[in-house]
Amino acid sequence: MIIVTGGAGFIGSNLVKGLNQMGEEKILIVDHLSNASKHLNLNRLRYSDYLDKELVYGNGTKGFSEIPESEYPLNVYGFSKFSFDNYVRRFLPEAQSQILGLRYFNVYGPQETHKGRMASVAFHLFHQLRKGGSMNLFEGSEGFRRDFIHVQDTIRINLHFLESGKSGIFNAGTGKARSFTAIGECLREIEGSGELKSIPFPDDLRGKYQEFTEADTTRLREAGYEEEFLSLEEGIRLYHKMLSENGGFHL
Repeated sequence: MIIVTGGAGFIGSNLVKGLNQMGEEKILIVDHLSNASKHLNLNRLRYSDYLDKELVYGNGTKGFSEIPESEYPLNVYGFSKFSFDNYVRRFLPEAQSQILGLRYFNVYGPQETHKGRMASVAFHLFHQLRKGGSMNLFEGSEGFRRDFIHVQDTIRINLHFLESGKSGIFNAGTGKARSFTAIGECLREIEGSGELKSIPFPDDLRGKYQEFTEADTTRLREAGYEEEFLSLEEGIRLYHKMLSENGGFHL
């Protein structure tokens, strides 16, 4: 039996889908459906049972490697991940069972509808474009660059480590930073139309906004992960198709 915590969520439900594609159905999903829309993520998954259950590097000035020198979380969410990783590091050298920590960068793709305001930039720009024919980006977005990774690639990383049994803390990113503007341009090209509008940068985010992330994938590659990542253009095209045809859900 495989237990997937957060299995009704964005990455969790995609992980269950990936396990299903490997032929694994003896899965216990643990999550909490206070956000009732999350049940839609479970509709096309195969699992044995569901159990209800009642939340990173900082500004990147010292890089994005999986080492303490690069780590300086800017918010409580990042700090919670940072604290857990530090706890795990104490046990990794002597651990008899596999212990794996994956640091997800900017993940986008199917099954994130329930996240609402916290869904990916790609999700929001798609819906803005479909609703009003334009997409809103903060002023300066051409200079805001993040490591955007399609959820399909994060699942491949998860399954690689499930099969290899290796332990450690690894980045789950592509190693290539792209701008927010590039996402809008991808969507505009797919749709054949659409205006990119610049909106004022919120005052309450000044000094708190992470303008650049780019995963150091050295340790991930050293751990034997050899798959090529989807380019931003490939990933946005796949996501656009699913949003258009299935509302962003697996069918």
